[in-house]
Amino acid sequence: MNTATSSNYQPKGVWEKAEPLISRRRQKTAFHEPERTLDFPGVLVSARSESNVGDRRGPPRQPSQAKAACIKPMAEIARCREGVRGARSTDEGVKDKTLEGRGSASVTVAIEGKREGMVVRPNNPVEKVRKLQRNLWVCAKRNSTRRFHALYDRVYRTDILCEAWRRVKKNHGAAGVDGKTLEAIEESGAEKFLKEIQTALEAGEYRPSPVRRRNIPKGNGKNRPLGIPTVRDRVVQMAAKMVLEPVFEADFLPMSHGFRPKRGATGALEAIREAGNRGYNFVVDADIRTFFDGIGHEKLLEMVGRRITDRKVLKLVRQWLQAGVMEDGTVRANLAGTPQGGVISPLLANIYLHHLDCYWESECRELGILVRYADDFVVMCKTESQAQEALKRIRRVMCALCLELHSEKTRLVDLRRGKEGFTFLGCMIRKRRSVQRKPQCHFMQRWPSPKAMKNIRERINGMTRPGNRNSDIKELIGELNPVLRGWGNYFKTGNADKKFNQLDGYVYARLIRWLWRRGGQRGKVRWVKRPQDRFYDMGLHRLQGTVCYPSQVAPIKPSVSRVRENRKHGLKGGYRKPELLLAGTGA
Repeated sequence: MNTATSSNYQPKGVWEKAEPLISRRRQKTAFHEPERTLDFPGVLVSARSESNVGDRRGPPRQPSQAKAACIKPMAEIARCREGVRGARSTDEGVKDKTLEGRGSASVTVAIEGKREGMVVRPNNPVEKVRKLQRNLWVCAKRNSTRRFHALYDRVYRTDILCEAWRRVKKNHGAAGVDGKTLEAIEESGAEKFLKEIQTALEAGEYRPSPVRRRNIPKGNGKNRPLGIPTVRDRVVQMAAKMVLEPVFEADFLPMSHGFRPKRGATGALEAIREAGNRGYNFVVDADIRTFFDGIGHEKLLEMVGRRITDRKVLKLVRQWLQAGVMEDGTVRANLAGTPQGGVISPLLANIYLHHLDCYWESECRELGILVRYADDFVVMCKTESQAQEALKRIRRVMCALCLELHSEKTRLVDLRRGKEGFTFLGCMIRKRRSVQRKPQCHFMQRWPSPKAMKNIRERINGMTRPGNRNSDIKELIGELNPVLRGWGNYFKTGNADKKFNQLDGYVYARLIRWLWRRGGQRGKVRWVKRPQDRFYDMGLHRLQGTVCYPSQVAPIKPSVSRVRENRKHGLKGGYRKPELLLAGTGA
């Protein structure tokens, strides 16, 4: 290498000789060498305009501490913004506009210390909870054998507790053994209430209270035991459920539909309908005897421990299982079962019956299709022998789980040509002949069961009694609408148009009867003269016309009328004599 032409610090004679060569080299590199990108825009341009030195080499990668201490980044940024890319244009900043080699500035200072160009994200607790749940689900889905050992600190996070309180308040519910209601807690201060829960969980001093036992009458004359935890315990259970649910949700199989995110009863009913239309005509309608009271604590904790190894979280679950039940002022211990009515009980039930799903998927898949909603499940089989074998294997799994099938309610159903039907999730499921599609075939249909129709009639009857506290028909309609709308939204996905018309007529008759007996006043207009549309004009919810099918089985063929030509469709239909037809045509 020629040192005489490689350095700017040469004797005067050597420099004068090499000056033409250096100038030509500068012009050549100015057109062909790409400009370096620095962290502070405008620094290189300002250095070129203020100095005659043509050195284009960048600074060393790791400057010394002495040089780094002399650098003032904020002053340099301010000078660059003022002269090159500040709030003003570059024409206003300097007189001689210098060519720049970069686009927009990469480092700029905004108001309140934020960097320009950064997206400002709101501090939303719901988004934080969803992000945590998404991360937990992804980690559990990627590795089916991973065990989570540090989840307890997520349970008492502030955003988790706030979201848990919001969900508990949305579900309403009665007070527990302490007598504190949701309204009383809101009056005293929800933030203070959540802070106390967070402090107790963080210090390890949280102890659940016994659940309050309440018996709900069933249709067969028996009572269904329901456990009502305190509001404090419901908030902690909801927080734990929000943390644990994504982990186990990654393991649950598609055949489980009950109490899972983005799943519900409609999905289970649709799976049954699709399987029945594909030729699965033999059904094992199974029912577990006292499922929530027969769950073994040690076996359930063992199943939870396959994924969760955090001792504090397992201790929480054990405390809820062994909290006890208060009935008639007496507290008795729980040796088995989970309180039916607790927030975390559906998740624990799915974890316990996940063993049945895995066994069926690996060992009994060729026998039929299992559709499960919590503790209610059916098996759709193609032959009767497969249905009998499926029932034997289900009994074997129930024995392994320390459970028992109800002998009176468990049965085999033959769906061929509409011979029999069964009730599942409040719907009567049966095959019927479809005149419009294929008259020679039978298709699966569902509508509200007789028990569901009886329950809704009894509720409407109780709300429209003469002794009702409402004195205005509009107030009574305002109370009826949520009941009718909720009941209709659940059953509207099936073939419930006939039942909806019957219930609309029943509601109309009860309202007319209520008007007659209202406070001993009787209107001059009788029910035969009062149009039914008047109640709908007042805002009464109408079930007729709200049926909406989730999916279409086959394209509907245009119906072909097979009635005699001397009859008519519609409200004015009926038999007409041929003489009248001829008289109408003028023949």
